[in-house]
Amino acid sequence: MDADIKTESSNKRLNDLVAITVVILSVFMAVSKIKDDNIVQAMQKAKSESVDAWAEYQAARIKLHVDENGLAQLRLIETAGNFDKALATKQAAGYEADIKKYEARSKETRAKAEGLEKEYDRLNFRDDQFDLSDAFLSIGIAMAAVAALVNLYWLLCLAWASGALGITFGVAGFLGLNLRPEWLAQLLGT
Repeated sequence: MDADIKTESSNKRLNDLVAITVVILSVFMAVSKIKDDNIVQAMQKAKSESVDAWAEYQAARIKLHVDENGLAQLRLIETAGNFDKALATKQAAGYEADIKKYEARSKETRAKAEGLEKEYDRLNFRDDQFDLSDAFLSIGIAMAAVAALVNLYWLLCLAWASGALGITFGVAGFLGLNLRPEWLAQLLGT
């Protein structure tokens, strides 16, 4: 009878610890998911803006190339002899102004596109932290549930370890810390 009471008390304690573990990990996971979703939205925006910037860069480079060709043709016509010098000078000045404008615009849009790509990579790093957090928290919750079913404290300790890793990666994601095992991100990434 005394052994049954002791076992029942031990089971209740284990179940209480499992319940507390599941609540803590689930709440942290839910809050982290909100932040993770916001980061994914920012990543989509950065990628979209990056694609737009690269398209603008390409358009400026095409316009630059067209104006360079136009100026080269104009210079060739000037060598032919029979032409309106004032009109050619005006046209050449227009081409030269456009060339300077498109060279400057190309540099600006390239820098903008590269900056947006860096922002996407920065956000992706944080998104990976939240993904790792979700994974370890889920593993922790699953292990805690099984620990309750099979009455094993050591399995609950493993659940706590997994949950602690999940919380660590989540906190790193919230604080923008540089914490992400690259080998694991590469293994799980694309």
